[in-house]
Amino acid sequence: MDPRSPYGLAERMQAFAVHVLTASGVAFGLLALLAAHERRFSAMFLWLGIALILDGIDGPLARRLRVREVLPHWSGDILDLVVDYLNYVMVPAYALSVSGLMPPLWSYAASAAIAMTGALYFADLRMKTADAYFRGFPACWNLVVFYLFLLKPSPAISAAAVAVFCALTFVPVAFLHPLRVKRFRSLTMILLGAWAVFALLALGYDLAPPAYAVIALGVIGLYFLAAGFLRTRL
Repeated sequence: MDPRSPYGLAERMQAFAVHVLTASGVAFGLLALLAAHERRFSAMFLWLGIALILDGIDGPLARRLRVREVLPHWSGDILDLVVDYLNYVMVPAYALSVSGLMPPLWSYAASAAIAMTGALYFADLRMKTADAYFRGFPACWNLVVFYLFLLKPSPAISAAAVAVFCALTFVPVAFLHPLRVKRFRSLTMILLGAWAVFALLALGYDLAPPAYAVIALGVIGLYFLAAGFLRTRL
């Protein structure tokens, strides 16, 4: 830490603690990767869920503590992308490759496509719109792969789903950011909470929950997709 900083030691330590909190997402990503390697996919999604919660709280904390101003030589944005690439892209890609949802050659091709398009998306400086929507599919492969494990479609449908979302990475269609988009925020937050409850239920049933949970997760997922597509039309 720069001793010439105009900020006090306590402020700099608080700001750095936010970076440590962000970086801790990698530790949970590693736990998720180890779980995927052992074919404990429910545990994998649980660790990814914890990392997702951390990703949701570190941003507001960073803004509240003015981390960018207090520690100008540390880039929270780059750190966040490193953590997100592991948890949103690489861990789900690996899980898909060993899942058995597709034949080995298909699963490798799909996983490689996920890894490559995810890397390209994170390098795109236009990934956010002025009103906080994502521009193009935001490489949330943890969610796509969760639905593939939940629904267990045929190999052809699984491969087609991956291909569609890979293509949408490069299409200027809007995707909803559930925490930052102001439009319909109250409804979005209620549905996000409901999604978390049903997702935990699905994990409790080892990704084979009762039909009502699958239907609820499907309907809520369609809402999040539709909210972005509606923004694209507007």
